[in-house]
Amino acid sequence: MERKLFTALQGDRAERLNDSLSKQGFRRSQNVLYRPSCAECSACLSARIRVADFVPSRSQKRTLKRNAALQREATSPWATEDQYALFRRYLDSRHADGGMADMDIFEFAAMIEETPVRSRVIEYSEPSPARTRRRSLTAVCLTDVLDDGLSMVYSFYEPDRPQDSLGTYIILDHVQLAREAGLPFVYLGYWVPGSRKMGYKARFSGLEIYKEGRWQPIGDPARHGAALHPLSVDPIAEQVARITLPDGIPQKG
Repeated sequence: MERKLFTALQGDRAERLNDSLSKQGFRRSQNVLYRPSCAECSACLSARIRVADFVPSRSQKRTLKRNAALQREATSPWATEDQYALFRRYLDSRHADGGMADMDIFEFAAMIEETPVRSRVIEYSEPSPARTRRRSLTAVCLTDVLDDGLSMVYSFYEPDRPQDSLGTYIILDHVQLAREAGLPFVYLGYWVPGSRKMGYKARFSGLEIYKEGRWQPIGDPARHGAALHPLSVDPIAEQVARITLPDGIPQKG
């Protein structure tokens, strides 16, 4: 059974709290910060790329080349009908049985727009055909701008172009965005040892995971299998006690 440790994200201290807890393995969903805290395993490990140590592989270079024509636009966190249409195609193709499968346009708008921190919607589009201004939306990523990096909250893309590796391309482009902004990290969300769906994250050089209370290079992905064992979980009270909050924010038990 899934269990999460979470806190509300609101008020004038929201950005500081988001910055601080993101460095401790938390993720944002609208106005909530959460971190998996299951009783049976500690398999969900927060992952991020060290931008300075990232070098694209041959396959990733080919992905960059295949998608070089895509046009990027960073906008305010505002939901559109084009975004939702792409989101629905993506879910129906890739995650039809997932927890977001029944999300309607109002829930989608809340996911995009309900953010108390500095967020951007990064849109990727095909060049507009001649004589028309209508663009073809190809991929979208909701991204938080932290004090030490970019946090990819949620991304989705055209599902009928598997040969273009659009999910990988979005990450590669965020690495470039972070490098241009002088930010040292790109936060990818959670990586799970042994998960086929999560395996692609381990293919990025410079990847590190938050494990045993610290960030560390991922090394050989196979060596993290012990995180699936029940004895890998610390008591919830100890987990809470080790959380560091920004100055001026009281810690409540």
